[in-house]
Amino acid sequence: MEINEEITIGEVVAKDYRTASVFESLGIDFCCKGDRTINEACETTGIDINDLLEGINIALQKPVIVAINDYNNWPLDKLAQHIESRHHKYVEQQIPPIKQHLKRICDVHGKNHPELFEVKELFNTSVGELIMHMKKEELILFPFIKKMIKAKNKNEKIAPPHFGTVENPIQMMMDEHNNEGERFEKINKITQNYKLPDDACGTYRACFGYLKEFEEDLHLHIHLENNILFPKAIELEKQLTTNV
Repeated sequence: MEINEEITIGEVVAKDYRTASVFESLGIDFCCKGDRTINEACETTGIDINDLLEGINIALQKPVIVAINDYNNWPLDKLAQHIESRHHKYVEQQIPPIKQHLKRICDVHGKNHPELFEVKELFNTSVGELIMHMKKEELILFPFIKKMIKAKNKNEKIAPPHFGTVENPIQMMMDEHNNEGERFEKINKITQNYKLPDDACGTYRACFGYLKEFEEDLHLHIHLENNILFPKAIELEKQLTTNV
């Protein structure tokens, strides 16, 4: 893969997910803000572009993880189903234990660490929005993407959706991704990247571990949609429209 300063961050990570760790280590958002070029990202963050390019090249020399690296080549219906069965299910499963842990550490440690109450409020707001967000994808956007794939495979026409064009729900989903990305960025900042205080108990440690894992999964989840599924769905709709 040829890397230059004009390629977007999203394109780099979509082609090889090993590069995601480089952007994360430098505090560069590759999922919600993946439409920025490498040059733009460096100008915004003040990071030396040569350091970033060197880090990317080092990452590309690491062993390839096929299961991750192959997402960019998956059929869109398979990718949509994977997002739903893997990432949507993960979110639904992790919400109850994280909420429970946050309540407990707020009750026990809130006096000495009042920032925990803000973390709890941000998380509860975020997951409430995420549940509605995922249902819209499962009931509206993903079925239409799967319908487009069937039409393409059978060389059939497809009726225009009630939402006009796939770009409309996609833009809504991306806006909502930005909102959740910003909330978790605040959580990360408040907790100093989930740094544990000296008086952290086992529940405190478990809670921060869950939160960190939840954020990491959300980054991959949003990346798969913003940088791979959504652009390809828009392009597929254009192809089907042109061929009608």
